[in-house]
Amino acid sequence: MDRDKFRPSPPSQVSCETTDQGAALVLVRVLRHPPATVWAALTDPARLAEWAPFLTDRDLGSPGPAVLTLVDGETREEHPATVRRAEPPHLLEYTWGDDLLRWELDPTVGGTRLTLRHTTADPGVVPSVAAGWHLCFDVADHLLDGDPVGPIRGAEAKEFGWPELRHAYAQRLGLD
Repeated sequence: MDRDKFRPSPPSQVSCETTDQGAALVLVRVLRHPPATVWAALTDPARLAEWAPFLTDRDLGSPGPAVLTLVDGETREEHPATVRRAEPPHLLEYTWGDDLLRWELDPTVGGTRLTLRHTTADPGVVPSVAAGWHLCFDVADHLLDGDPVGPIRGAEAKEFGWPELRHAYAQRLGLD
């Protein structure tokens, strides 16, 4: 896809749950690909580099330590991570700094129901996190369809509808 023509999809199914660690964004997306294909996109460093907000120093498909490097233009910020659970192709759970990400992949008739639970200590950032992951999911969807647009990360996301998505998610979550 021509990157200049990329537009985000409408806001996804979303909720916010209170946890002992803070707030958990729950974002659901249905993808037209089987769980094994989605799993590879969530764990393989080369695939993650094409859509995720970070780079990883290793395959995330097995438990153990890792380094996730947040990318924002030329700026790189390393964060320690630990893959806590990896049950291919259904469950992936890892820390990213102080946050906890849990990816659940459920097969559907036409592909995969992907549920991300991103737990963060600061409930105020949940709409921003939702907007960021939304754009990442859109990019991943194009990638899996064989129509890559390239990663949209950091401040660049503002050029691709992030502010509007953030506002829409804040309203949906009652956090505006």
